[in-house]
Amino acid sequence: MTRDAGLDRLTAFLAGAGTNYAAARNTDRGPHVGPTTSALSPYLRRRLITEAEVVSAADNAFGDGGAEKFVSEVFWRTYFKGHLETHPAVWTDYLARAAAGRERIAAEPGLRRTYETAVEGQTGIDGFDDWARELVGTGWLHNHARMWFASIWIFTLRLPWALGADFFMRHLLDGDPASNTLSWRWVAGLHTRGKHYVARAENIRRYTDGRFDPAGLNEYPDPLDEAMPPREVGLPSADTASQGDVVLLLHLDDLHPESWPLSGARVVRVGGLLAHASGASDRVRAADAAAMADALERAGTHFGCEAGMATGDWSGDRPTVTAWAPVGPSADALPADCLRIRRAWDEVTWPLSTRGFTRVRKAIPHLLPD
Repeated sequence: MTRDAGLDRLTAFLAGAGTNYAAARNTDRGPHVGPTTSALSPYLRRRLITEAEVVSAADNAFGDGGAEKFVSEVFWRTYFKGHLETHPAVWTDYLARAAAGRERIAAEPGLRRTYETAVEGQTGIDGFDDWARELVGTGWLHNHARMWFASIWIFTLRLPWALGADFFMRHLLDGDPASNTLSWRWVAGLHTRGKHYVARAENIRRYTDGRFDPAGLNEYPDPLDEAMPPREVGLPSADTASQGDVVLLLHLDDLHPESWPLSGARVVRVGGLLAHASGASDRVRAADAAAMADALERAGTHFGCEAGMATGDWSGDRPTVTAWAPVGPSADALPADCLRIRRAWDEVTWPLSTRGFTRVRKAIPHLLPD
């Protein structure tokens, strides 16, 4: 999990699946066939590569609107982050619901059996079981398969949505607090209230090229409901990097410090902070560690200073600067006295992300980097 690997993946996508992305992206051909999507999300999730350079590369490759659908999907990730920043109660509610779900599993034998057969891929539902095993075995699922899986989990198996989101976060190599939590809520009908996503056998059959044909799905469920929608809060203001000597603190939400807006500060030391999702699999932890090691090596070379994991009093009395960590484990783990700087990409997009995606989608032509 390195920046160079992400750039190689971007090059391969632009030369391959990217040329037919809009038409083929919904088709899941299985783990042993080349992806119909970009498969860039593990690198974007950690910002080993940035959204700005990815959309610029796509525009340069395809031009004249040829990258429109792909660029829109990149902005969905930014939209989700901005929405969670302005609705942080969604995250704390998810954590509380996941904890309550685990307590229910321990106390209710029937629910426990259903949960265990689901995560072990033993339900007997064609496709669903394959996706459960693929997720655990590879750390990856096609986006369309994620939607089918979540819908079957919620509406056919009638399992708590937060336990499904937790299962994904523990195993996905691109597990992102905002995208994962809000996508599960969207499928359930909680993000856009009353609008849910329903997995249908015909759709699964069509977009898996006939590999799967599940029977017994609940294809006419009502959306889930909640007593009160999450409250919107103002977008917190970012800081400005200090002039003079500073130390940088890297975290898993932004591992490209070479492009941070540092305003002329002189970096004299770089430290790393690993904050994994709760219960993250060994595969996810190893990917996180490899990404951090790559970023620290690049940062040390770029800034010409010492770079290593932040332990003890590593910063001394110098100001600590870090990239803005969106709501999630990294934000929870950062020291309170950090100066938190924000990229222009987020600064212009997050204020448009307080409601549905439409405002962001309409603004995309004006948000693209020059």
